[in-house]
Amino acid sequence: MRTNASGIAVIACGLLLAFPLQVGAGMPSPLPINPRRIAQLGDSSIARLQAVSFFLFAFLISAVALRVIWNYLRRDFPILPRLSYGRAVAGVFLWGLLFVIVLTMISGARQLMTPGAWRKQGATYRLAEHQTPPPQPEMDLTTRRLHLERLRTALWQFAAMHGGRFPGPDEVTAISAERWEVPSTGGMRYLYVAGRSAGYLPDVLVYEPELDPDRRLVLRTNGDIVEMRSADLRPLGTEGKKP
Repeated sequence: MRTNASGIAVIACGLLLAFPLQVGAGMPSPLPINPRRIAQLGDSSIARLQAVSFFLFAFLISAVALRVIWNYLRRDFPILPRLSYGRAVAGVFLWGLLFVIVLTMISGARQLMTPGAWRKQGATYRLAEHQTPPPQPEMDLTTRRLHLERLRTALWQFAAMHGGRFPGPDEVTAISAERWEVPSTGGMRYLYVAGRSAGYLPDVLVYEPELDPDRRLVLRTNGDIVEMRSADLRPLGTEGKKP
């Protein structure tokens, strides 16, 4: 009798799967078509009940599958006790609790290994949306200085091959255009004072466009790189041009 009952349960499950009722979002929905029949529930409540019905249906089917497999193995292992449907439900429930505990431990370890990467949302966690912080002024100034040092190296190499003279207005192309571009400015170029030579006098040779009026990097003809304000550059009468 018990074997026949198991066979009938399997056949019934097969018929339910072969001839499903109305399906919402891919989930079996035993609820009425008209929401007014179930206490005027809204669409969101209907969707929640359909989700619960799907997992409850899967839970009960898992218990049936466990009972059938267990009793089938009992044919080869008579020492195993016969499993009733109630015990199969209890077994599936206990295994579910075990998986919840294991997943909770994994989530906790993940949170500890990546602090700040997850933020709490209700009873669960989701990845925090990190935004790239803006560059710090000191770090940005270091990058600008490093780029100007590379331009200085190229200029001094040109001067060493031309008797200490820096490129004239028609010779700036001897230095690659990449060296003349100010970093992180979208293609802005340095201002260059042509017609000067390397020496001990601290004349202005190359300086930045007016990105920061109070901190503009300036390359002098003696090789120094200093910071100057726009107000200090104007009295010098520099007639810099973009190369």
